[in-house]
Amino acid sequence: MTSPRIAFIGAGNMATSLIGGLRAQGVAADAIRASDPGAEQRARISAEHGIQTFADNRDALTNADVVVLAVKPQVMQAVCRDLSAQLAPTTLIVSIAAGITCDSLQRWLGPQPRAIVRCMPNTPALLRQGVSGLFANAQVSAMQKHQAEQLLSAVGVALWLDEEQLIDAVTAVSGSGPAYFFLLIEAMTAAGEQLGLPRATAAQLTLQTALGAARMACESDVDAAELRSRVTSPNGTTEAAIKAFQAGGFEQLVQQALNAAAHRSAELAEQLGQ
Repeated sequence: MTSPRIAFIGAGNMATSLIGGLRAQGVAADAIRASDPGAEQRARISAEHGIQTFADNRDALTNADVVVLAVKPQVMQAVCRDLSAQLAPTTLIVSIAAGITCDSLQRWLGPQPRAIVRCMPNTPALLRQGVSGLFANAQVSAMQKHQAEQLLSAVGVALWLDEEQLIDAVTAVSGSGPAYFFLLIEAMTAAGEQLGLPRATAAQLTLQTALGAARMACESDVDAAELRSRVTSPNGTTEAAIKAFQAGGFEQLVQQALNAAAHRSAELAEQLGQ
């Protein structure tokens, strides 16, 4: 990374994951500062990562090239208004708060045009296995895009979007996506138990199968449809299960679920931006 000085406003789980990822990549502790209202949280991340922490958000801003807004969406407006007078004109603003648009952030940060990158990470970032969608407004320079990409790449894969409204689709697919897989894991474990397996055995079989299938899909040179075809023998057990899924409208149900998530994401952005 090109060693920008980074200030994290809010030091919850996602911010802490990013800090840990940056430190693991070799970013110096003195290049990272963070603020958080919780004394225990400040002490923990300071001890774990060797960075300076502050109770007052404004104290973390000193000389920052990049400011990562990692507070709850409900308090974002108040936080931005409090910080606006102290932000340098060239500071890159990176928001990882769900549902807050670039226009809302710009309005709350004052009349000075701001370079803003809006991100939608997901919870596997806590294991540095996340994926994030990123959108940059017109004020973001090529160097700042690189800085934002390096920041989010510290906890997984970072993918750029050409249109901000696509953040709603990213939210539906990957932001909320881990919960869909957890639901399938729950259902498969329960079904295995119903078939007579001890619950612990059903859970372990399900979890290892999910991990193995995900790795196969990630590491294969063919798409998921081809991988599915290769393990679906005609008139075999897998085909019987797949036909049962499809008879129940599996693909259509997935589409409806993601449409509902994307629609709710757009609704929340409108409500939170007021």
